[in-house]
Amino acid sequence: METKRTVYADNAATTAMSKTAIDAMLPYLDKVYGNPSSLHSAGQAAKEALEAARADVAACLGAQPNEIYFTSCGSESDNQAIRSAAHTGALKGKKHIISTAFEHHAVLHTLERLKKEEGFEITYLDVHSNGVVKAEEVKAAIRPDTCLVTIMYANNEIGTVQPIREIGAVCREAKVTFHTDAVQAVGHIPVNVVEDNIDMLSLSAHKFHGPKGIGALYCRKGIRLLPFIDGGAQERNKRAGTENIAEIVAMAAALKEACANMAENSARLVKMRDRIVAELSKIPHSKVNGDMTRHLPGTINMCFEGIEGEGLLLHLDDKGICASSGSACTSGSLDPSHVLLAIGLPHEVAHGSLRLSLCEYNTEEDADRIIKAVPEVVEYLRNMSPVWKEMERGELPHII
Repeated sequence: METKRTVYADNAATTAMSKTAIDAMLPYLDKVYGNPSSLHSAGQAAKEALEAARADVAACLGAQPNEIYFTSCGSESDNQAIRSAAHTGALKGKKHIISTAFEHHAVLHTLERLKKEEGFEITYLDVHSNGVVKAEEVKAAIRPDTCLVTIMYANNEIGTVQPIREIGAVCREAKVTFHTDAVQAVGHIPVNVVEDNIDMLSLSAHKFHGPKGIGALYCRKGIRLLPFIDGGAQERNKRAGTENIAEIVAMAAALKEACANMAENSARLVKMRDRIVAELSKIPHSKVNGDMTRHLPGTINMCFEGIEGEGLLLHLDDKGICASSGSACTSGSLDPSHVLLAIGLPHEVAHGSLRLSLCEYNTEEDADRIIKAVPEVVEYLRNMSPVWKEMERGELPHII
């Protein structure tokens, strides 16, 4: 019996490493393995690779090499950026921060700790039913004591892309530091830190076919960045610890490849994404979440009334399809997505969510299998659902 290959449609959680990234990485595991802080030739060879990778990452973002700091992941980058801006602001008596309720937990939990432990005041802006923040509402929320605005570039669950350039312009005019978690955006849509008026930006390699455990933080020259890990003088005294040269080189290679092929990949993914959305939208009492115009090329988020997302994922997995019900960081939770609640969905609908996130490795055959499997699983689960049967008999109202 022929076994079908697995359809991996959870690329917003993590991606497969590209051959380009693997090939770039290997020499720095067994040949060029010196410590870049060492003065001997082996160390300096590693140092050259480190700085070449820094220049490549900077070029992909429209930044300068000395504005790029390597970290372990997007979460670390978020933490360092937010805490640096907050503590710098506090020195001037500014302890107000603006964000949104549907940020990644690396941002939300950092803000909550600043609030509880250090007395910062946080304003969470409305993201509206379409999952898009309005720049004019950012402007209206800025106060004399505002030290930071932190708003994600693209949402990790519903895929909506924010008007970052306009928000950045508002912050620049008000002289307020602007940070964006661009983990889902970098490598998938054009990002230019200068044109987008960004002061600080977080990214993570494993979202664009680089390795896990490596990320970067862009910090515009003139913006104060405080050390996050104490120890040595690495990363210009801002992040102690011997640099992970192999993964840094692999990240730079993956990002260069992603940016070089972005237009072609995006066009194909948008076409595939829209075909899947059109077919799955035929399922009765289903809903597509998020604005589909301001949207990542490969992300789909839908809710199906009368079912639980966990059951949907398990049955899709049985059919060889890997998907999620939201962020990978919260997939072990039985609570509904905070992102879906933030855009106004009731708990009972948010529980039945499905996120499909495609990449350039997905094929039209993958799309066909998704289009066939999801309606089958939804029907199967609804047939077992007492709530759905009550809705169908008119004893409970349909919400979608």
